Amino acid sequence: MTEQHILEDIDPIETKEWVDAIESVLREEGPDRARYILDRLTKEAAKAGTAMPASITTSYRNTIAPQNEKPLPGDLFMERRIRSIIRWNALAMVMKANREDSTLGGHITSFSSAATLYDIGFNHFFRGSDSEQEADMVFFQGHISPGIYARSYIEGRLTEEQLDNFRREVDGKGLSSYPHPWLMPDYWQFPTVSMGLGPLQAIYQAHVMKYQHSRGLIDQGDRKVWAFLGDGECDEPESLGAIALAGREKLDNLIFVINCNLQRLDGPVRGNGKIVQELEGVFRGAGWNVVKCLWGRHWDALFEKDDKGLLAKRMDEVCDGELQNYKANGGAYTREHFFGKYPELLEMVKDMSDDDIMNLNRGGHDPYKVYAAYAEATSHKGQPTVVLAQTVKGYGMFKAAEAQNTAHQTKKLDEESLAQFRDKFGIPISDEELKDLPYYRPAEDSPEMKYLRARRKDLHGDFPVRRRDCEALEVPSLEAFKSQIAGTKGREISTTMAFVRALNVMVKDKAIGERVVPIVADEARTFGMEGMFRQLGIYSSEGQRYTPHDHTQVMYYKESAQGQILQEGINEPGAFSAWLALATSYSNSNLPMIPVYIYYSMFGFQRVGDLAWAAGDSQARGFLIGATAGRTTLNGEGLQHEDGHSHIQAGLIPNCVSYDPTYSYEVAVIVQDGLRRMYKEKESVFYYLTVMNENYAHEDMPEGVEDGIIKGMYKLKSHEKKANKKQVQLLGSGVILREVEAAAEILFNDYGVNSDIWSVTSFNELRREGLDASRWNMLHPESEPRQSYVESCLADKGPVIASTDHVKLFADQIRPFMKGTYNVLGTDGFGRSDTRAKLRHFFEINRYWVVVSALSALAKDGVIDASVVSEAIAKFGLDPEKPNPVTC
Repeated sequence: MTEQHILEDIDPIETKEWVDAIESVLREEGPDRARYILDRLTKEAAKAGTAMPASITTSYRNTIAPQNEKPLPGDLFMERRIRSIIRWNALAMVMKANREDSTLGGHITSFSSAATLYDIGFNHFFRGSDSEQEADMVFFQGHISPGIYARSYIEGRLTEEQLDNFRREVDGKGLSSYPHPWLMPDYWQFPTVSMGLGPLQAIYQAHVMKYQHSRGLIDQGDRKVWAFLGDGECDEPESLGAIALAGREKLDNLIFVINCNLQRLDGPVRGNGKIVQELEGVFRGAGWNVVKCLWGRHWDALFEKDDKGLLAKRMDEVCDGELQNYKANGGAYTREHFFGKYPELLEMVKDMSDDDIMNLNRGGHDPYKVYAAYAEATSHKGQPTVVLAQTVKGYGMFKAAEAQNTAHQTKKLDEESLAQFRDKFGIPISDEELKDLPYYRPAEDSPEMKYLRARRKDLHGDFPVRRRDCEALEVPSLEAFKSQIAGTKGREISTTMAFVRALNVMVKDKAIGERVVPIVADEARTFGMEGMFRQLGIYSSEGQRYTPHDHTQVMYYKESAQGQILQEGINEPGAFSAWLALATSYSNSNLPMIPVYIYYSMFGFQRVGDLAWAAGDSQARGFLIGATAGRTTLNGEGLQHEDGHSHIQAGLIPNCVSYDPTYSYEVAVIVQDGLRRMYKEKESVFYYLTVMNENYAHEDMPEGVEDGIIKGMYKLKSHEKKANKKQVQLLGSGVILREVEAAAEILFNDYGVNSDIWSVTSFNELRREGLDASRWNMLHPESEPRQSYVESCLADKGPVIASTDHVKLFADQIRPFMKGTYNVLGTDGFGRSDTRAKLRHFFEINRYWVVVSALSALAKDGVIDASVVSEAIAKFGLDPEKPNPVTC
C-alpha cells in the first residue's frame, strides 16, 4: 500500500493539478523528461528535510503500457498448441512415474504456472551456439524439469522410454529428477534445485563473463544469463544476497525471471502482504531494471475504462492471500470480493459473465505480455533486469491443484480434473486412451513440428545443451616448480607461502598464465598475496577512479578493468560462485580457466558446503585452497576460526581430490598433478588443499616420492638400529607431521624404538583406494585378493600411530586397511585461542602424546611392559585425569 493511500488528501484540487502536470509532460515530452522532473522534485524535497519512502515501488500493474509493448512475432495459436502439448506430456510423465511407484514423486504445478514463461524463452530468446558466440545460459528452476523434458521429447531429443523412466536413473535409461550435469552431462548445465543457489550462481556467472570479456580472453558478445526462480525461493538468503553486486557492476547480461505464483510449498509467500511489491523495492533499490508483468491483455480494456483510478487502487489494496482466493474460488467470488468493494468497479464488469471474470488472465500466462517483458529485458542497457511475472500455481489443473495451498504436493490429477485438463489444452486423446496417460507427439511433417524446428533453427539449435569437451591445455612440468622442490635452505616459510610461490609459477607460465584466476574473499594480505596486486591487478569493471593512498609502495592496491585477481569482498558464497563459474567455463564458454580460490579453511566447506556439492555436480575443475588450516596452527584466533574437519566435508564429494601437505615440494607435486589431470587430461575433478600459516624450514624433495605423494602417503624417513627389537609406524600430515618426526627421535633415543615416518598427504585418497580394493575383493572371491596401497606401505611392521591437526575421524578412515594396532590422535572438540604448543598439548596431538600413544600400542601388543607407559606419562608431565578435549 502506497503512502498516498494511507494519508488523507487534504487538497484534492491541488493534487489534481500536479497529476495533470505530470500527465502533460508525459504526453508532450515523454517519459525521460518526466523522470528527470520527478527526480529533481525528490531531491528538492529531501534537501528540505522531507522524509522519503524507504523504498520506491510503482502501482500494482504492468510496467510496460500496452501501447509500448513490442509485438509478439510468430504464430500465437501455433505456439499455444505446442505449449499445450508440452504441458500434457509433462503431466503424463510425472503421473506415470507415480502410478508405477508412488514413492518416486515429481512436481507438476510449478511448471504449470511457468509454462508460458519458458515457452516464450524457447521460441524467441534462448539462443544456442553459433559461429559468432557461445549459447545463452539458463538457470532453470529445479522443480520445472518435467516441462523441459517434455519439450525435448517433442523435439526428438529424448525418447518415450526415457520419459517412462523419469526419476529412474540407476539402469542408465532414465531422467534425473532435477537439473544435474553430473547425471545428464550432455543436457543440463547448472544444478539449481537447492533453492537460492541458482540465482547466486547466475549473478556470478554474468560477473565472470564480463570479467573474461574485459580481459580480452573471449568475446562474450551479447550473451545473456537467465535465472528462473520462484517468489518463495527469494526467502533464501542466497537468492537476493548478491543482487547489489549485479546492480553495482551494471550486469546488463543478466536477467532474472521470478515466477510470482504467490505460493510456496505450504501456502502463500506473503498472504498478508504483496511479494511483488516487496521484490520490486528490493531490486530497484539494488540498481536493477524492474519489469512487472502482472496482468494479461484481458485486463487492458478494464484499465482503459479506469478513469478514476479505482481499479489501480483496488489492485494496490488487495493482499496476496486474497488474490489466491480469487483464482481458487472462481468468477462469482471475485466479482463479489474484488470488484464489489467499490460500486464503480461492479458497474465496470456488469456486462461480464462469471466465466469472463475468471478468464481475466495474469501476466505470466499471457504470451504477449511475457514477450514484451523479455524484449525489454534483453534490450535494456546498463542494468540487470528482473521480470516479476504473476502466475497461478497449478494453472489449468482446476479443483485438483489450481491456486490450492496443497498445490506443490500434487503429483496426480483425479479422473475428472485430468479430462478437464485435456479439454482445456485441446489434446487429441480419447476418453478411452486417457486412463493410460499416453504421450503425444505430432507427426514430423505436422505444422507444429515444422514451426517448432524453425524457431530453434533461428535461435541456433537445441537447448539446453551442455558441452563435455574442450581444448586441452599444455601445463607446466614438475621441473617448472623446481624452486619449490629444492626446499628453502634453512629459511622458514609456511605451506601457505609455498602455495603462493607455486601460484606465481602458474601465472607466469606462457601457456596457461592468463587462464589462472586468483580469487580471494578479502584476505589476500593474510595469505601473503599482496605482491600480486600490482603484478596482476584486481579486477574492477570501472578500473581505478581514485589514487590509492599506498600508490608509492611497491605492492600498492591496484584495481583495473583488465585485472586478473577477483577480490570478492567478505563474501565466501560469492567468491565460491565466481570460482564455480570459472571452474565450469571449459563447458559453458569453451574456455578452460584455472580458478584458484584461497580462503580461511574454516570458512570454506563449512560455510559453502552446498555450493561445493553443486561444484561436484557441475563437474567443476579448479583449485580450492583452505589456508590457515588445522585446529592448532591459527593460534590466537579461537573457536570459529580453527578448522579441524574440512577434509571430512571435502571427502564427502566424490570428485573432490583433497590433500593436507606438509612440505613445499609436496605442494608443488600436488599442484602440478592437478593441472595435468584437470587441464591436460580433462578430468572432471577439483582439488582441495589445506595449507598452514606456521613457518618452518623445508627440505629438498627426497628421490622417487612423487607417486606416493599423489597416492596419499610415502615414507619420509626411518629411525632404525638392528639391535632394537621394537618397531612402530608413525603417520602424520600437515604441520603435525613435524611433531611426529620429533616423536620418532624421542622413541629412538630414549626408548630404543625403531620407526618409519610416513607423510600422509591424503587420508581421503587412501580411503577411496582402499575401499575400491576391498570392493573388488568382495566381488571376485576366487581371484587373488588385491592389496590396498596402505597395506602395501605398512606391511605389518608393528603398531601404527597417526597424529594430525584434524579430527580423529580424518585419520581413522584408513583403519579397515590396518592389520594390527592402530592409534589415532586428533583435534576433536571446539577450537580455542592460545599458543600452538599449548593447543597441541590440550588436543593431545604433540610429540609427547605421540610417544605415549606409541608406547601404549607396544604395551598392548605385549612388546613392552605397561609400566614403561606410566613412566613416560610422568616424564612428559601428562595428567592422566586431564579432561577429554572433546567435552571441554
